[in-house]
Amino acid sequence: MKKMIGLVALCVASGMLFMLFMTNRFIGLILIILLMLIGYNFFCCD
Repeated sequence: MKKMIGLVALCVASGMLFMLFMTNRFIGLILIILLMLIGYNFFCCD
């Protein structure tokens, strides 16, 4: 289940990264970094 949550968080973060290039928002950047860290921890760590 952790791997599924990690994959979803990474996909959401990559979508938000695309959104960041469309509209430059600081909150978007914070959420991208947070979701990428959560996704990496859940997906890569056992």
